[in-house]
Amino acid sequence: MVAIHALPGHEIRILCTTGLDLSRGTLEVRRGMLRHTLYLEALTHQLAADWTVCRHRRWPASINPHLLVSQKSAVDPDHPPVSIGLLRGALPRGLTLSGLRQDRILDEAAETADPLRLMRLFGIAEQTAMRYVTAAHPERTTKLPR
Repeated sequence: MVAIHALPGHEIRILCTTGLDLSRGTLEVRRGMLRHTLYLEALTHQLAADWTVCRHRRWPASINPHLLVSQKSAVDPDHPPVSIGLLRGALPRGLTLSGLRQDRILDEAAETADPLRLMRLFGIAEQTAMRYVTAAHPERTTKLPR
């Protein structure tokens, strides 16, 4: 979710099972009162499908509404999301969630140089999209000499 869709760790933790629609290939991300729809490509779609089957097989009685659960959170009556430490622990040494996210957005900015595409694809603000485009293409945004 981070490396492909550039979701920050705090959003990955709170993804809900109700937001996943495998028949449409979408995943809804809640951002306060706003919603951002991710269109799942083949790899993420297959991983999500496999995870839902695995989750149901492993914890059939779990009513935790979060998409990602751990052995502990799946059966916790308070229905907590997984910890950020669990997500960080799944990464290879030297990689961070925020670093992967930034690299993904910067890669897309280098490829397209289109801030509107970045805004739609990643659900980021206009200023953030422009900063990524500027970083990826400094030659296009240089200031004119006085």
